Formats: sequence, C-alpha cells, structure tokens
Amino acid sequence: MDDFLKVRLDKYDKWIKDGRISFSSKVIPVNESLSAQQWVLPTEQVEAIVSSARLIALTKCICRSHYHRCEKPLEVCLVLNKVAEKFVEQGKARPISLPEALDVLKKANDEGLVHLSLYQPDHELIALCSCCSCCCHDLQLVKVHNRSDLMMRSDYVATVDPKLCTHCGICAERCVFGARTLQDDQLQYNPENCLGCGLCVTTCPTHATSMNQRAL
Repeated sequence: MDDFLKVRLDKYDKWIKDGRISFSSKVIPVNESLSAQQWVLPTEQVEAIVSSARLIALTKCICRSHYHRCEKPLEVCLVLNKVAEKFVEQGKARPISLPEALDVLKKANDEGLVHLSLYQPDHELIALCSCCSCCCHDLQLVKVHNRSDLMMRSDYVATVDPKLCTHCGICAERCVFGARTLQDDQLQYNPENCLGCGLCVTTCPTHATSMNQRAL
C-alpha cells in the first residue's frame, strides 16, 4: 500500500476506533437509473444531495490528479458547504450553480464513473465525488485491500431481465465492483457484488437491467 492510501486508511481507522464514523463513503445511484415509479429516499438522490447544499464548488479529483492511471475527466468532484468555502478561498475549487453541478454528474455517468458521497466525522457530508476504480482511494481500499467495511452500499441493487438481455457485455465493461462478467459470450451476474451504482442501467441498449430497492 502506497503512502497516499495509507494516510487515508489510518485516518479512517482512527475515526472508526473513536466511534466518529461507521463508514467513510456511500455509493449513490446514478439518478437516471432510477425509475420515476420507484420511491427514492431524498438522501439517495444525487439531485437532492446537491440541491440541498448551501454552496456547491467544483474541484479536480485528487486521486486521478495523483495517480494519472486513466484518461477519465479530472474536474468532476463536487465539494459542499463549509468544505466548498474553504476550497474556494484556497483557489482549489470554483463555485457552480445547481444546473452546472447536474451537468457535471451527467458527464461523469457518461464516462462510467461511480458517484460516492464522502463523509467526515459525525457523518457530515462534505463531497460528492465521481470515481474510477484505478485511482479512487476508497475504491482501491475496497477492491484491492479488502476493506469493504469502509464503503456503504446504496439501498438499491440491479436486476436483470433474462428475456431482454442480449449478452452484449456493455454492462460488464462498466461494472466497477465485479458483479458482472462475460463468460463464453454469456452474461454472468452476481447481485451480492452489486453496490447499486446504476452504471449498468444507464448503458443497457435493451433496457434489460433496472434498479430495485435492496431487500432488508
């Protein structure tokens, strides 16, 4: 584990030990992946999160800026309220409007990035990041270093209609969490690995995949 990750893991573990957090981040479904007929809790909606913020500022992804492991866009992370004020004062971010923020999130979905809400102690929501698995510190800790306890799933899980699925494999290419693979030209899906980001839904050409509330 490199120093960039170790600093964050040590901080998370200390906060957990002190009882200040129970998780560091939470997966937020892509807004477009949720059916209008579904009841969606306000805290689960990306639009609700950013629209309720007093101040939204746009900043570059610190993880991709550090690692440079992919060509995904850098300026896609949103910081909120007090953290937004601090970043703007330091010249690290610029204030943006709600419509601009929603356009940024749509761009992130088009690029196959996962929406993660990030928290500080006492679960104060400070940022809504759009993350890739090769650079994001939280996704690396979960996927590479087996710290799934740090990330909370969304309250949704993807389901597949086998009658509509053409096994094209597009969703498998976009699945960050290894829930979908293409084996012998057949889609294999393990819902236990699905964290409910919704990236598979927004790219399915036959609408074979949908998001449903996870069973309690």
